[in-house]
Amino acid sequence: MKTITLFLCLIAFFHQSSLAQTKQEIEGAWLFEEGDIQHTLVLVDSYLSYSTFDIKNKKFINTWGGPYKIQADKLIISVEFNANDSSDVQSEHIFNIKISGNKLFAKIGSKEQTWKKTDDNNNPLSGVWRITSRKVEGKMNEMPLRDRRTLKILTGNRFQWIAINIKTGEFSGTGGGTYTFVDDTYTEHIKFFSRDNQRVGASLAFKGKLVNGQWQHSGLSSKGEPIYEIWSKMYLKK
Repeated sequence: MKTITLFLCLIAFFHQSSLAQTKQEIEGAWLFEEGDIQHTLVLVDSYLSYSTFDIKNKKFINTWGGPYKIQADKLIISVEFNANDSSDVQSEHIFNIKISGNKLFAKIGSKEQTWKKTDDNNNPLSGVWRITSRKVEGKMNEMPLRDRRTLKILTGNRFQWIAINIKTGEFSGTGGGTYTFVDDTYTEHIKFFSRDNQRVGASLAFKGKLVNGQWQHSGLSSKGEPIYEIWSKMYLKK
């Protein structure tokens, strides 16, 4: 009986180790290209966003995502936002996946896709962030967590912001691309923007620093308006 129990414990241990390894391997940013159409996957702090855009014509196509988990060779996503289909929110998507080195093989429907990893989450800003306070007319206003929220998802060098309502499925906008964080300067290089494709190709620089786990963020918005915001991590690392 002791031998059987030990054997079962070892199976459970190696299964959990395998899942943890897969989780570690999949986190970061991935790219899949079809001509001028770019597909990006960003996965950090058990949260995923899948975005599609036409890089040549500066046209945003879609983005969707939410919390995810790994079970064996399955990637399971609980959808919290979908720019093109609000009825998809609160549904679940399941995909077969396989990781080999810096390649991710994902069968979405009947179509096999090969993704290339473009970065790991090796940046102090890597995580899923939300605005917790903002300065308005010289006064800091607290912003409690509600169904309607603005998130910023950062991997090692990719960023995406989304303004969503996880209950109603309302989608207010998104933008994304690559970023750098050097000498307290955070700079975004915009690759897609749902509200105005003329923003694509622009770079925006902000002053930023991490203080006690909070991201202090200041500068000018894409509309040229002054901002001062404090962002906090939405999820703890798992």
